[in-house]
Amino acid sequence: MKLPFRSRPAGLVGLIALAFTSMISLPAQDARPLPDGVIAHRDLPYVVDGHERQVLDLYLPESAEGPVPLFVWIHGGAWRAGNKDGVPPLRQGFVGQGYAVASLNYRLSQHATFPAQIEDCKAAIRWLRAHAADYGIDPDHVAVGGSSAGGHLAALVGTSGDVTAFDVGAHLDESSRVQAVVDYFGPTDFTQMDAHALPDSPIVHDDPASPESVLIGGAIQDPANYEKVQAANSITYVTSDDPPFLIIHGDADPVVAHHQSELLHAALGKLELPSHFVTVEGGGHGRGFPGDKLVPIVSAFLDLHLRGKTTAATEWPTAMTSSVPAGPIEPPPARANNNAAANNNNNNAGNRSGPPTWAQLTERSDRNHDGKISREEFPGPDRLFGRLDADGDGFLTEAEHNQATDRLRRRN
Repeated sequence: MKLPFRSRPAGLVGLIALAFTSMISLPAQDARPLPDGVIAHRDLPYVVDGHERQVLDLYLPESAEGPVPLFVWIHGGAWRAGNKDGVPPLRQGFVGQGYAVASLNYRLSQHATFPAQIEDCKAAIRWLRAHAADYGIDPDHVAVGGSSAGGHLAALVGTSGDVTAFDVGAHLDESSRVQAVVDYFGPTDFTQMDAHALPDSPIVHDDPASPESVLIGGAIQDPANYEKVQAANSITYVTSDDPPFLIIHGDADPVVAHHQSELLHAALGKLELPSHFVTVEGGGHGRGFPGDKLVPIVSAFLDLHLRGKTTAATEWPTAMTSSVPAGPIEPPPARANNNAAANNNNNNAGNRSGPPTWAQLTERSDRNHDGKISREEFPGPDRLFGRLDADGDGFLTEAEHNQATDRLRRRN
């Protein structure tokens, strides 16, 4: 099967060598400890007897006066990888600011095609509202956010509040509408992704094996799949009663073109809906995003729309664009002078630049100890992961790792 990644055969071995060399020196990735004052409720099933992915984690402030507003986070990963463990709003201190933060898993594209993913997101929001009293959540003040594929789903939650077809399962007496959306570089119109992609884009989105095509169950440019593509586009559902949006996107994003967010911002503007579009100048696909500049913008946005506070966002015009410069983009970690790691690999004894064994890689990167490496756990670039993940299921296995390292050794 032809992979949806732009062909650079001569560079593949080099990419493998570079990434694997870096992996040897990576420290073990332990689960992040909870910030002080945070209570965690993990792996809560939001669908009874559902798929193993239909669970969420909920983080609450230890002390709160009355019900607290809720910020729901949806992870990225091209709809075929990733998990709920990252939780940027938790790391950014939103629980300490008096918010509940929920982070949810959803069925990936290898489990079910669209609209399963948006159905899961809405089911999770309805579940949270149904159990709001149990956890001290204010069900009338809920925001949703996400990045990349998660940004796509967050935007779709925001614009499809009146689309009953996506509300399936339990708690249908609860609403899946939200009061605010934070969309980090989410795709919108799949059919325009390649036309506006940067020259260094690693993905051919029009390919039948692309993440977008796999999501809908067919090539996105096939006329037979037109309705499926439109159904997955948040712009399709924009109406005058949609919530305010905060959209953040890097203008040097090689994976999801900046133009995708321009389309959404323009569609919201046509109906005079509140939309603040922040461009990270020089920012990539989530890389170089300066937290010291962006987190205060998100805080002002949420405090206004979920708490009714007077903030900097109070003065924003209905349709607003702004920009912040990208922060430093960290280079790959330097290779350690690690004789022990090299000597542990019989095929690379004394070769400090050789690839790590599978045991070394899983020790450092397999955070949930399931014997596989997901895209979120993988320490290399998206392009490399896509090439190593031979069956496209969103996980790197021992067999796939061994195939890649064997190829590298034969080349050397």
